[in-house]
Amino acid sequence: MQKKKKKNAKTRYTAKYTAKDSVFTDLFRDKKYLLQLYQALHPEDTAATEEALTDITINNVFVNGQYNDLGFMVNGKLMILAEAQSSWTENIIVRALLYYAQSLQEHLDREGTDLYGSKKVVLPESELYVIYTGDRSGHPAEISLAEEFFKDRYTAVDVTVRMLYGTVDPKRTDGEDIIGQYVLFTKVYNEQVRLYGRTAEAVSETIRICMDRDILKEYLATRKKEVTTMMMDLYNQDRILEIHIASEKKIAAKEAAKEAAEKATEKEKDATIQRMLKKGKFSIQEIAECLAVSTERVREVEAGMLQDA
Repeated sequence: MQKKKKKNAKTRYTAKYTAKDSVFTDLFRDKKYLLQLYQALHPEDTAATEEALTDITINNVFVNGQYNDLGFMVNGKLMILAEAQSSWTENIIVRALLYYAQSLQEHLDREGTDLYGSKKVVLPESELYVIYTGDRSGHPAEISLAEEFFKDRYTAVDVTVRMLYGTVDPKRTDGEDIIGQYVLFTKVYNEQVRLYGRTAEAVSETIRICMDRDILKEYLATRKKEVTTMMMDLYNQDRILEIHIASEKKIAAKEAAKEAAEKATEKEKDATIQRMLKKGKFSIQEIAECLAVSTERVREVEAGMLQDA
């Protein structure tokens, strides 16, 4: 009986719907893994070091909190990465574009660049990527804003985003690169959620399986407690939203019922005013005092009776 209670207490916790998001931002906040990410994209740059990397990830730009977008500078190059999850949408290119524009603005501000001067400004080389963790089938290696949204129509603005579906170089013989490992991590997590739901079991199994398969093993081994905490939440976020919506509906229903009751009371009072006026025994003042209404209201009802007569 004791064991059953313990298990139930454990499964009260539910995994966040943004669990993978938390791992994404935490993983690449560490310059060690950020360098591995850069090296996966640019294996030819063997001279790059952790010191050369500057994290410029933007917080609270388009949503309330960090939204799985990553920005960093390396050797004067601006790198932007966004994560798209299992649902494919071309809208990700718009998100990447807006993030890039904000990152570029902040870069120019840091450099003290005068955009209104006559001297041509120096812009950093820029690369935009999207890590897509869903099924690759039928999806392109890169997507263009002009092509996806304007087709054969003219547009003054274009941007190209390279899609990452896993390990950048499929010919690698030394295992998955950091991008491939992250994508595999998300797939293992999705499978465990299908088996256990959004529970503690899904999280612990994800971590165990990934470590066994050498997927983000070092990261998970050194930050197991933090990763577990990030991926867990006492209350399911959707449940919180449901409770909030139900509460708002309940309040709205009460207000509507109160308003209806007030209107019904006014109708009843009007009917009583009419009856008292028809009897001719009461003055307007007496009717108003008796029914706790204004004399103006009594006169309005009286005027209405005369019109209907």
